[in-house]
Amino acid sequence: MHIRKIEEKDNHTMEQIIKRSLESFDLNIPGTAYFDPELGKLAQFYKQQSNANYWVAVNEQDEVVGGVGIAPFAQKEGVCELQKLYITPKSQGIGLSKELMKVALDFAKEHYSYCYLETLKKLETANLLYVKLGFKSLEKPLDGSEHGAMDAWYIKELS
Repeated sequence: MHIRKIEEKDNHTMEQIIKRSLESFDLNIPGTAYFDPELGKLAQFYKQQSNANYWVAVNEQDEVVGGVGIAPFAQKEGVCELQKLYITPKSQGIGLSKELMKVALDFAKEHYSYCYLETLKKLETANLLYVKLGFKSLEKPLDGSEHGAMDAWYIKELS
């Protein structure tokens, strides 16, 4: 496996990975990434923002098997958001999410003071990873949140 920045040729694959993952948890509902307007053009979306990036994990067969993004959060000075961390079912359980998050958080530290993320309590494995990587649970979303279906929020100081 190796991790690289997303390219336009990866857009459709990542869109499918994200949609299939959300469908597997019955989360293909409004208020989740499933309906994000940029979902089919992630490479262009992240390229047009400053201090933002999206990375994909690629296996030995050169297939994209997951990804993660960092982007500014809601015009809040010094706060970024960890976005769209999704892995194919076949590639889960081997530490890939942790590796993707390491790349994303290393980038975030260069540009931001805090990293915020939104998720769902029922995504237990993901929540355990966030806590293990130093994210602290919040009681409510930060102002400016766009995903109303989320019920778990975390923040990490990046110093």
